[in-house]
Formats: sequence, C-alpha cells, structure tokens
Amino acid sequence: VLVAFFVSSSALSHVKRDDVLKRRAEETFEKGGRRDAAQVLANGGVAALAALLAAFAGAFMVPVMFGAFVGALAAATADTWATEIGVLSKRPPRLITTGKQVVAGISGGVTWLGSLAGMAGALFIGLAAYVVSGLVFPGASPNPLAVLFVALVGGMGGSLFDSLLGATAQAAYWCPRCEKPTESRVHRCGTPTELARGWPIINNDLVNLFATVMGAIVGIAAWLI
Repeated sequence: VLVAFFVSSSALSHVKRDDVLKRRAEETFEKGGRRDAAQVLANGGVAALAALLAAFAGAFMVPVMFGAFVGALAAATADTWATEIGVLSKRPPRLITTGKQVVAGISGGVTWLGSLAGMAGALFIGLAAYVVSGLVFPGASPNPLAVLFVALVGGMGGSLFDSLLGATAQAAYWCPRCEKPTESRVHRCGTPTELARGWPIINNDLVNLFATVMGAIVGIAAWLI
C-alpha cells in the first residue's frame, strides 16, 4: 500500500509537467516533486507507525491499527493527488476558510477538480488496502465497501484538515522582488522573503504530518463504526 502511494504520487508529479498552470503553481512550493526524507516521513511515518504497533501490540490492536494505517495513507494520497491535479484547474482555487480566490499552488486553496482527484486518490488506497487485507485478516477478508469507506472518509478528512492548516497556521511568505507568494523563506530568485501569515515553525511537511494523523484518527473511528 505504501508503494501504491509513492509510485502513484510520483507519477502524477510528471503529468503535464510543462503545463503553464502547473509550472506557475510549482513556483510557490517550498520543495519540488522529488521527495526528501522529511517528506517521506511526513507522508508515510504515521502509517508505518500504525503497522509497527499492529505487529507488536497484540491481535486485539490489529483492526484498530488497520483503520489508522488506511486512513493515514489515504489522507497523504488524497492531498497529493488533489495538489498535482488541482493545479491544472482552469478555475482559480479558493481559500477554504474564506472562499476568496487565490493563486494556484497556495496552501489552503481548493478546487472542484482537486477535490475530485483527492477522492479518487483516497479510493485508490482503499482498493490497494483491500487487495492485501487478506494478509492482515487471514481467512476473513473484510467487506470491500468497509475498507473503501474508511479510506474515503479518512483520506478526505485528512486532506481537508491539511487545507485548513494551510490556510491558517502554515507559514506563507511574500517575495518583495518578484511580488509573488511562496512557501519558501528564500524565493527561487534568491531573494529572502517576508512572512505574510502563519507561524514560521509550521511548514508544509509538518502540515502533511498533522493531516496524516487526522486521517488515522478518522480512519480508526470509521473502522470501528
């Protein structure tokens, strides 16, 4: 399931790589499409922890940690797919908190295209999780609709929480030279940027981590319903 997330997300980063809308959006990102250790930990760390707890905490914890695992990875996938596809929307994104139009790529901005892509990503993880669920529950594979439900609500819950944090707490900067918004303390032009909103300590990686935690919590609740 981890492989399904990383391979699909990496592949989507190359979709219409030279599209004008995507190139403009990428100018605001703190990091490019190539993942570093912090990004891998932020997106897959919670799911990996859930898997370890399921392995060592006893059989009674397996169903709970399965919900956490699916929810966390679905949240990471939904957010990534929403970002990679959403920036291609012909309609400008709107800030999730106010509905105000913002520049594509700005954290907290949402589009219908991105939201639908996020749902598709969450369901994709749900499908992958169901395919391997027989290894988790030998001889008693869960209802596929139940797994898809956990992935969908966990994924969208985490993704929406990501957008909410991106619009409020995440640090957003302004390049005085280029007069453009960015997530970086130093813009791609080499100019130090000015804090426009949010807290400097909260960057995109930390927001992604919080989103996967939320996805895990919602995933557990959905699995236990």
